[in-house]
Amino acid sequence: MRQLREEIISGLLKPGALIKDAEIAARLGVSITPVREAITQLAAEGLIDISPNRTRQVTQVTQKSALELIDVMMVLACAGFEWGVDNITDEHLAALRVKLDEFAEGLRQGNATVAAAAGADFSTVVILASGNRELQTHVDLVVTRTLRVLALTAESDVWNVWLEGYQQTLELLERGDRSGAVERYRQIYRDYRRRVEALLFDGDR
Repeated sequence: MRQLREEIISGLLKPGALIKDAEIAARLGVSITPVREAITQLAAEGLIDISPNRTRQVTQVTQKSALELIDVMMVLACAGFEWGVDNITDEHLAALRVKLDEFAEGLRQGNATVAAAAGADFSTVVILASGNRELQTHVDLVVTRTLRVLALTAESDVWNVWLEGYQQTLELLERGDRSGAVERYRQIYRDYRRRVEALLFDGDR
């Protein structure tokens, strides 16, 4: 299931692509049963659509669905960040610096997958500091779908919104300005939403 999920998130399997059990099983070298189980799970995650006639395809990403997803992600992630920020220690700050460096390096190499994973981990460090594992579970689910939007906008400058936002958020945390860090983190989502709103998605044509 991990391989299939990564192919969808990275954009290797394009929105609208048909999902055929036998073809995927043969390509991945597994039996049809785990492929069908994976498809069921990915459908529950919103990555695959299953039509009434049982045709399966990678879920289309429209501008409307992307913006709605960003809105949900903003609510969840910003709540977790705000709840966790007061529990941040020097160890957390060091971990955030590592993830920020990995994020920047991934972008420098043009590796959107590595960058996206590091960016998600950056937020996770603070959210987990809140101690609310249930929230992190829901954030993880939405992150998976949000990464698809990032993959589809990989050639635009939207990545700079995250890079600059993470850099400034971490600088504020290192200076002890936690309320400022929360507000700067929230601003990342506002800025990203505006950028996505200005893009033209294939699914909207």
